[in-house]
Amino acid sequence: MTDLRVYQIDAFTRQRYQGNPAGVVANAEGLSDEHMQLIARELNNSETAFILPAEAADHDVRVRFFTPTTEVPVCGHATVSAHFVLALERGLPGQPCRQLTGAGIQVIETLRSGDSFRIAIEQNRPSFEPELSPALAAEVAAALGVGADALDPRCPLQFVSTGHGKLLIGLRERRQLQALVPDAARLIALGPEVGAKGFFVFSLDREDGDDALTHGRMFAPAIGIAEDPVTGNANGPLGAYLVKHGLLEARDGVARFRARQRAGNGRAGHMDVTVRVEGGEPSGVRIEGDAVTCFQATLPRTF
Repeated sequence: MTDLRVYQIDAFTRQRYQGNPAGVVANAEGLSDEHMQLIARELNNSETAFILPAEAADHDVRVRFFTPTTEVPVCGHATVSAHFVLALERGLPGQPCRQLTGAGIQVIETLRSGDSFRIAIEQNRPSFEPELSPALAAEVAAALGVGADALDPRCPLQFVSTGHGKLLIGLRERRQLQALVPDAARLIALGPEVGAKGFFVFSLDREDGDDALTHGRMFAPAIGIAEDPVTGNANGPLGAYLVKHGLLEARDGVARFRARQRAGNGRAGHMDVTVRVEGGEPSGVRIEGDAVTCFQATLPRTF
């Protein structure tokens, strides 16, 4: 068989070395689970996407996602990266692509954007777990390195999912968000109690002229990700959460906003989030993001 075609794509940005880097193996058919995990560990991105042929008539492509330590059901920035690679290799598709992942089937649309491509992901219908108790919320705040008084009172701590959910944590001030130094061990220990391995911290605190409604940071040490630079499976659920809690207004059944994220290491990016609203409740989420190729290489299939 041919050598593996391997890419590193920076997602949710058009600037190399910004956004969220993801590995993509464009022709992963024939690889074992062990080999996929070894490649993901070697590339050492938060996630690597492995593109596989469709297995049934209800989808067009199968994609699997691995962190350096484990497989995860779905990943927003690695989905953007995978479909950006498909567009580079195959040209702009004429119709939406149905992607099968561990979270089910998602519809992905590749849009022409100037001389490049922009990827839109239709995420799963949002689901909401019960809000955390004040005592447990205070424990989460302490693990993040802030006091309970730093929490935004408008934003109850809640696990929300559109495929691979996160615990959403609102802070009053953006400066507190930027200064966070979480205790990874405490976050891992709290995971079973709060029902989450990923902790997405955000703020609605905006500066004059800001084009984004939200700014965030994402921590998932339990799956080997100390901090994720830009997270589709956090900002998508955040949109549904903001609608549900009356913090984002819908017009004609649709709410839209821009979400920005910047990690402690300086990597930053953004995405545009659309929430469909029915009867005052969020019913669907779509995220859109840019991407750029960082490098491409080939690897032998022998191990």
